[in-house]
Amino acid sequence: MAQPAGHRAQQPCTNGPVQNQLMHPSDGQGYSPSVPGLYSPQMPAKVPPHQPFGQYNYSGTQNVSQLNNYQGPGQTLNRPPVAPFPGSPVQPAGPVPQVLPPTLQNSAAVSSAAGFPPGASAAALSNWQYGQAPASQPAGSPASHVAHVAGTGSAQPPTLTGNTNPPGSHQYPASPGGPPLQNSYMKPGSVPPPVSQPLTPLHPVRPPLGPPPVGGPPLIRPSTMVAGPPHTQTLLNSAANREGDAAPAASDGSVVQNSYDAIEGGGLVGTPHPSPAAPNLKMNRSVGYSYPTLPPGYQNTSPPGAPGMQPSALQYPDGAKHFHQPALGTNHLTAPMAGLSLQQEGLRPVNLLQERNILPTTLLKAPVPNLHEDIQKLNCNPELFRCTLTNIPQTQALLNKAKLPLGLLLHPFKDLSQLPVVTSSTIVRCRSCRTYINPFVSFLDQRRWKCNLCYRVNDVPEEFMYNPVTRVYGEPHKRPEVQNATIEFMAPSEYMLRPPQPPVYLFVFDVSHNAIETGYLNTVCQTLLDNLDLLPGNTRTKIGFITFDSTIHFYSLQEGLSQPQMLIVSDIEDVFIPMPENLLVNLNENKELIQDLLKTLPQMFTKSLETQSALGPALQAAFKLMSPTGGRISVFQTQLPSVGMGALKSREEPNQRATAKDIHLTPSTDFYKKLALDCSGQQVAVDLFLLSGQYSDLASLGCISRYSAGSVYYYQSYHHKHNPIQVEKLQKELKRYLTRKIGFEAVMRIRCTKGLSIHTFHGNFFVRSTDLLSLPNVNPDAGYAVQMSVEDSLTDMQVVSFQSALLYTSSKGERRIRVHTMCLPVVTALSDVYLGADVQAITGLLANMAVDRSVSATLSDARDALVNAVIDSLSAYRSSVLSIQQPGLMAPYSLRLFPLYVLALLKQKAFQTGTNTRLDERIFTMCQVKNQPLVYLMLMTHPSLYRVDNLTDEGALNINDRTIPQPPILQLSVEKLSRDGAYLMDAGSVMFLWIGKNCGQSFITQVLGVPNYGSVPQNMTHLPELETAESIRTITFISWLREQRPFFPILYVVKDDSPLKSSFLQNMIEDRTESALSYYEFLLHIQQQVNK
Repeated sequence: MAQPAGHRAQQPCTNGPVQNQLMHPSDGQGYSPSVPGLYSPQMPAKVPPHQPFGQYNYSGTQNVSQLNNYQGPGQTLNRPPVAPFPGSPVQPAGPVPQVLPPTLQNSAAVSSAAGFPPGASAAALSNWQYGQAPASQPAGSPASHVAHVAGTGSAQPPTLTGNTNPPGSHQYPASPGGPPLQNSYMKPGSVPPPVSQPLTPLHPVRPPLGPPPVGGPPLIRPSTMVAGPPHTQTLLNSAANREGDAAPAASDGSVVQNSYDAIEGGGLVGTPHPSPAAPNLKMNRSVGYSYPTLPPGYQNTSPPGAPGMQPSALQYPDGAKHFHQPALGTNHLTAPMAGLSLQQEGLRPVNLLQERNILPTTLLKAPVPNLHEDIQKLNCNPELFRCTLTNIPQTQALLNKAKLPLGLLLHPFKDLSQLPVVTSSTIVRCRSCRTYINPFVSFLDQRRWKCNLCYRVNDVPEEFMYNPVTRVYGEPHKRPEVQNATIEFMAPSEYMLRPPQPPVYLFVFDVSHNAIETGYLNTVCQTLLDNLDLLPGNTRTKIGFITFDSTIHFYSLQEGLSQPQMLIVSDIEDVFIPMPENLLVNLNENKELIQDLLKTLPQMFTKSLETQSALGPALQAAFKLMSPTGGRISVFQTQLPSVGMGALKSREEPNQRATAKDIHLTPSTDFYKKLALDCSGQQVAVDLFLLSGQYSDLASLGCISRYSAGSVYYYQSYHHKHNPIQVEKLQKELKRYLTRKIGFEAVMRIRCTKGLSIHTFHGNFFVRSTDLLSLPNVNPDAGYAVQMSVEDSLTDMQVVSFQSALLYTSSKGERRIRVHTMCLPVVTALSDVYLGADVQAITGLLANMAVDRSVSATLSDARDALVNAVIDSLSAYRSSVLSIQQPGLMAPYSLRLFPLYVLALLKQKAFQTGTNTRLDERIFTMCQVKNQPLVYLMLMTHPSLYRVDNLTDEGALNINDRTIPQPPILQLSVEKLSRDGAYLMDAGSVMFLWIGKNCGQSFITQVLGVPNYGSVPQNMTHLPELETAESIRTITFISWLREQRPFFPILYVVKDDSPLKSSFLQNMIEDRTESALSYYEFLLHIQQQVNK
């Protein structure tokens, strides 16, 4: 079933980062999205003849052997001919039009052989340049959407011939307008209005669109052709409908609908739009899109009194021009900095070698942008959206001079206690750049508003004149959309290409002997049973199960059966789906069968001696099963895949874990990446749970989640008896995973004021069309980062804005758009750039860049680049800002923690040297760096240390009738430890409670519940709940810290003679270790380089 050679033009594509000029391309930049020769990404299932249901049971003797026969008990059945699923689209008659994909702007072709361009030297690229690559880009540029011509290094737009859609794609019929959205105004605290008409069934049977195909898989009809990489072109994405422009014109002048680039709102589907000129090497800024006709009856249903809905902060003077709004200019920005004590503090030079106690005693907060308070109070919460520089340099030259990276860090789908939701048939957006109206636009008068990103003047729709909060007509500037930097829209039908997909959850379990031995299946099945009713969804929720060892086992859960039926497919070289209609079933209608299966599953394989693992074929089967709808695959794996497609071999050599030959950070096969890209094209995300004591090549396996927008969970040495604390961790984290909210078939686009451009993305996703992130699933625990440059001078601009828009389908089947907008001032002085530096955001962005450097070059290159980032910025500050040269190592107050945080990164498992870090552990930490929101990344990098044997209620927080102590944060040095005390170290995913040898007796008895120090158990991981004030305070504080994050940190109680003491001391960032400098030594090294 593999595609014949030459079936489609090979075309490279990329999943961020789109590299800047000095960053190497990440692995596989030359990947071709055409159907891999190794497997067909989506073949129709081979459907066996219908059998009496009693012929399938759990006896385990049934087999589908060698792909030729399907055997029931005592019966051999010939395999039927290949046939498409009912409802599959069929190939239309006639030729398929040719489409030219848009070339990635600001890019050049890259050699796909080794990740390095010909003649490039990895060692030469030890420093980062934060600026955008010039037009004449050197080798090392991205190869996104540009065909690589072997041996020439030249970029040529490929011509796609034949079918440019993955075969066998299942489509929903086009929505006849979508469910009507309620126009009534919601009461405070009410939920968004329900969908008022039933949605299209899951597998609609569509009429034939032409004669049946003669051979090969069915194709999608030509009218759904879109420009872009072949595998991105299924019309299945309702995510892919309107985020930006309307349909660009094809090269022959005809209109070709670009369903991916026209996503997340925007122009009418068939509106012609001139194609961008290919030679233009500037980053794409969407301009010139058409504006849809706005239907009447605009009523907003944002809850009154939602946060941030103050009366307009923008004051309108009385008089003839009643609605004149001053630009966000001089009267909105703060006065010159000379008179502000806060500004003076930010610029105060700090001699790092003399001022040792610079770590704040409370968690460091994001700097507040230097804006007028009326504007600032409308700004986006920095937990959701923050920039590395809160003062944006006016030119790229000024940015280059500062030697600091410019970028954004996002947490776009974060759980929010209050979120204004607007339900309306009209979503007001800029006609040119498609920006959503927001608090930072300007109203020229009552009927016109100016976009804050492209400065186009737009008309105010009639429906927008009415404010549903105040119930007043004629105050568009007071509407919720203009009073909230974070807002969610209920999307009308034009934001859908198909009815919103149902929530579909498929669980894939490793049941080899090794897996059963760990005991994980008991924990997972029981946790699923306990939370089955809490899975996000509605009456359409579907669920299914696959297990695998050297064969693949499906489970028929058809309504009416007395028990689930097991179907075994043993031919893993060409996997097929035996009974596709009964493998994914409605959760509510089949709950008893599902519960029966979860109760019996852990016992079914207890006597299995099968040691092989066919993970690749199991994932292929899961992909085929999920392709018609999209959804989430949760795969649990305990060892290195050993048979079938995607089989891997061990590459870890314990004595060479961190040597110069650190090549094993890259995948050993592109199988998992290719499969992930196919999954992404069908709106399927894969989450990987790796529970393994042995090397499992997470560098290769992790690609299945990275490129499909999934998540990776790693439980090192998981065993229910030998490592019982991991069982609790898995239970807690799996419960959060199963019950947290989820968005399906999502896309995200980040826009910024003209003059700024985005050139690199970090996180788990696939990049479509240069700036559109494809997120088949989006979860509230995922973070993203982007790098930016100043493309054109920001002259005459006093502020710039950034906006992220996330279009997704909720688990209730609603299409929603979550929008975050941030406004920042523009500055012309280098001192002001340093003044507004956000040291945590800078550290987070550098960590993401360092992961890419480790993979594309070497670990030592990445470490050098991190150190050079500190040296370069402090050198620039010393030479260009400091008026009086002083001895010592001088840093601006805003960057006083920069060397400390970079040293912490160098000592983190992702980047540390030495052989005590397992390869999978290092890779998992890198996955966390790329996918964690900044707040968790910083805690993982620089833990918080508290003294807890003397907790008091002084300065405590009072939350929900709980008093939560707030002890001061201490520096991470053994100097700060006293043998008389007890100290809690919070390192994000793990906590250590260190008990000093002479710790007070009251703490030992009233918190630990033992008579003396010697009685404290070596493996203590829980504190007893005692009825003492000390115990209540300590447990309340630890519980509160744990509640702040989506993962469960294990608590280890550590004594002086504990084997875990070395792990505790490893996190003492300021102290010297075997392979790393102390903080003071590091400062001396930086000073030496700065003074050169």
